[in-house]
Amino acid sequence: MPAAPVTLVVGPEELLVDRAVRAVVLAAREQDPEVEVHDLPAVGLDPGRVVELSSPSLFGERKVIVVRGLHEAADTLVEGLKQQVGTVPDEVSLVLTHRGGPRGSGLLKAARAAGAAEVACAEVKKRSDKLAFVAGEFKAHRRRAAGDAVEALLEAVGGDLRALAGAVHQLCSDTEGAIDAEVVQRYYRGHAEVSGFVVADRAVEGRVGEALLALRRAVSSGTDPVLVVAATAMALRSIVKVATAPRGLREGDLARDLGMPPWKVRTVRGQVKGWDGAGITRALSAVAAADLDLKSGGGGDPLHVLQRMVVTVAGSRDRR
Repeated sequence: MPAAPVTLVVGPEELLVDRAVRAVVLAAREQDPEVEVHDLPAVGLDPGRVVELSSPSLFGERKVIVVRGLHEAADTLVEGLKQQVGTVPDEVSLVLTHRGGPRGSGLLKAARAAGAAEVACAEVKKRSDKLAFVAGEFKAHRRRAAGDAVEALLEAVGGDLRALAGAVHQLCSDTEGAIDAEVVQRYYRGHAEVSGFVVADRAVEGRVGEALLALRRAVSSGTDPVLVVAATAMALRSIVKVATAPRGLREGDLARDLGMPPWKVRTVRGQVKGWDGAGITRALSAVAAADLDLKSGGGGDPLHVLQRMVVTVAGSRDRR
């Protein structure tokens, strides 16, 4: 299928944006394996550069020109592209990415009026949508994954789409056969470097030495520190859910009421002992502070930020 002359990629979900851009490049390469690809940031881009690249070449080689981040573009670039979206040469595919919002929206209107193709990359926020995304990733890898496996992977990795896609790829590469929750749990317990799952479990269990050891392994293997914080927050919220649930419920009923897979309920029931309201408050405050320090860059070395968080979380559990 030929690439459209102009493609709008609109929305803030970066993984989906990257995939939409890649799809246009692949479509162009089907027509010409030697296609030239120019991937340009909108900030600081001279409109004349896009005009120059779009000009027909002597031998008619195909080109893909990607301009990223038009929500941050200067007015001169926006105005220049408005003039170009209706006159793109046949051998050129122009891809424009825009996060959303009012700035630069006039260019989106002009491109739509000129018949541009459009790919929506809205932020995936709902849990149900993230579960559907994970299920789709397994399907794309042609692997069977039970519903509880999808739930377990989301619990283990957190909600970042890029991390989830990477986790599915890793799991499919390293395992064989059908994938269920037990496979996911066993894999992540044996591969602490993939996520903050083990770090979070050891911290909320008060096993500070094991948590710090798992943390060092995770960070040294490239785990994103923000994902460690997210996993710890998720573990603490799960403890709150189980601790405040009505007593006497069977495991299956509790899992259904709390929206957790049964294996997760079993795990959290074993972690609840030793936690009270004051301890949970201290632990969640430490997690929030670590999240802020990491995202603002004001907390220094990310490993030290995470170590402080782990020590505080583990110490907030009453061992009596």
